[in-house]
This record gives sequence, C-alpha cells and structure tokens, in this order.
Amino acid sequence: MSTNHHGKPIEILLVEDNPGDVRLMQEVLKDGRISNHLSVVEDGAQAIEFLCQTGRFIEAPRPDLVLLDLNLPKKDGREVLAEIKLNEHWRRIPVIVLTTSRAEEDILKAYDLHANCYISKPIDLEQFIKVIRSIEDFWLAIVKLPSE
Repeated sequence: MSTNHHGKPIEILLVEDNPGDVRLMQEVLKDGRISNHLSVVEDGAQAIEFLCQTGRFIEAPRPDLVLLDLNLPKKDGREVLAEIKLNEHWRRIPVIVLTTSRAEEDILKAYDLHANCYISKPIDLEQFIKVIRSIEDFWLAIVKLPSE
C-alpha cells in the first residue's frame, strides 16, 4: 500500500452532503491500494472550519487533497473553492470538483476559480466506482502532491 512522500497516509477532505455518496467513497477508498485518511464534512461552512482548524475541527489534519461538491448547504462549493484558492496557506492543495452538475457554466466557473479538476458524478453505481478508482489511481498514486 502506497503512502504520501512523508510515509503517512494521504489526507483527503471530502466535502459532500449526500450520505450515499459519502458511504460509497469511504468504501471504495478503504479498499484501495493507496493508504489514505478520509475526513468528511457535509457543508461548505464546515469545510472552511476544517481547513482553519477551528471549532470541533481543532485537531483536523491539513488535507493533501480536497474532493468538493458544488451544491452544498450553508456555503456552496464555489465559495469554498474561491476561499481555498485565495488563501496563501491552502491554495496549493489540489481541489477536485466532484459534482452532479454538467452545466458548462459550472465547469467554466470552477476552472476560473482554479479547480484542479472537474468531474461530473455518474448516476450509474458501477461508473461512480470507476470514477473514484480513477481519482485514486491518478491523484493518489501518480501525482506528486505538495507538502505544506
């Protein structure tokens, strides 16, 4: 099982409000070839608290990678993405937008906000699993992620 360049599991922050998608992501990544630690928050406000290590997230690890849904309660994914990429301490953390939206406007806006990748979630379960495996294969196994 591979780890990050420091020998620790890769820290992943999943920002997702759909419990089914969260469960599926947890299962697929748990059985993966890459050692990882998946933290989950269910809205955009919690995502920022997690990154700031405030409130109940005071002990939160700094993520190596963020998987971000766009359509979130409290603070949507576009706002979270903008805050991440404008913050000098977080801007190098790769952000993969993983959302149901296939709208060209959302795709363009995400890349304008410096998303590292935009993936539309497939409806089909097998395709969704394939997408998660592809993320694991590329972003966790091939890409060299920045350290702090």
